[in-house]
Amino acid sequence: MTLLVTCCCIIALVLLIGPGGLNPFLAFLLVSIGTGVCLGIPLDAIVRSVQKGIGDTLGSLVAVIVLGAMLGKLVAESGAAQRISQVLIAAFGEHRVHWALMVTGFVVGVPLFYNVGFVLLVPLIFTIVHRLRLPAVYVAVPMLAALSVTHGFLPPHPSPSALVGQFGADMGRTLLYGILVSIPSILLAGPLFARTLRTMDARPLDTFQPRLLPDDRLPGTWVSFSASLLPVAVLAVTTLVPMWATLSPDAARVLAFLSEPAVVMLMALLFATFALGRGTGMPMKTIMAGYADAVRDVALILLIVSGAGGLKQVFTDSGASGAIAGMMGTLPLSPLVQGWLMAAIIRVAMGSATVAGLTTAGIIAPVVGATGVDPNLMVLSIGAGSLMFSHVNDSGFWMFKEYFNLGIRDTIRSWSLMETIVSITGLASVLLLDRVLH
Repeated sequence: MTLLVTCCCIIALVLLIGPGGLNPFLAFLLVSIGTGVCLGIPLDAIVRSVQKGIGDTLGSLVAVIVLGAMLGKLVAESGAAQRISQVLIAAFGEHRVHWALMVTGFVVGVPLFYNVGFVLLVPLIFTIVHRLRLPAVYVAVPMLAALSVTHGFLPPHPSPSALVGQFGADMGRTLLYGILVSIPSILLAGPLFARTLRTMDARPLDTFQPRLLPDDRLPGTWVSFSASLLPVAVLAVTTLVPMWATLSPDAARVLAFLSEPAVVMLMALLFATFALGRGTGMPMKTIMAGYADAVRDVALILLIVSGAGGLKQVFTDSGASGAIAGMMGTLPLSPLVQGWLMAAIIRVAMGSATVAGLTTAGIIAPVVGATGVDPNLMVLSIGAGSLMFSHVNDSGFWMFKEYFNLGIRDTIRSWSLMETIVSITGLASVLLLDRVLH
């Protein structure tokens, strides 16, 4: 009965957000209350469960997501992303420009949310396509594959950051594992898959032609790379040092403080504010206005994340999560595969990678504790599943189609298949890493 109610509630969530067109936050609240009623939670306790789930989720995430959005906004508006792409294209050469764009997508994708990165970098792709007379989709796919991977796998992006908190994983270790898993996913879905798309006819619309900053207004190479990659560098150092060195108690406490994701993002933002913002002549008022815009950009994401936290708490307080974990433990599938499969089904049905990842986490969280599976790898497995086969119910599908002026068939053949390759390769890489580590 518990499994049936849970399945019906997830179907209701899909229908409300998809065909119903309801705001995801409102859908999560309605389904959370309905689920609590159906699973027998006393009426006066349902609201407390939802509030606790929202509070616990936002308490650990709001600083990371907001600071990450501010950092990404500054990287975009200062011209740092444009400088990074120029340097990498010059380093790889024109004949390997798609490899340069792949690396650019990964570097810039760490601080930038997916939609921002897409809108920012696609004009750079069009510039290269026009200058070198190369097929547009062939050039674009490696960069967009890298952006997609960072969105699904790597903190401080919303879904992986939320999953780290829900599973009690380690942010730094998840990031390091995520980078390892990302490499084969990007290579297969990017440059290698792009070879099959060289003959695809795409004629980008003039509306989306680039408006780029002149070179004399771009920040320097060092500061552009360091501002974008500082969160990765700090988390990597604070994760690896305890593995390689014996620390005194005081040093361990300092390192633990510096490894807190909110502290890492705050340090990165302060560095970028003065080195990338003020250092390039931007007035502080302009920088702060950009940060305010960034907060508005992620407000809906924060609400979706919090709503998913409320549903997760209802599943937990009702005992449904524990019951489902017990049933799933009897299946002849790895817990990592179960997490990937559940996220993939919800992604295909609902369209949103973030919602798919967070909904899956609320259901499968007890499996992590019951089976002893590595929580860092579970974050990545669900992240991979949440990228499965983007199609007509996903906004990313339509952005790609319209920007590159493609038909539905060619969009599925390029964009949807690219996302599918990312998802399947990601799962395979997670399973291989699990075998190596354990």
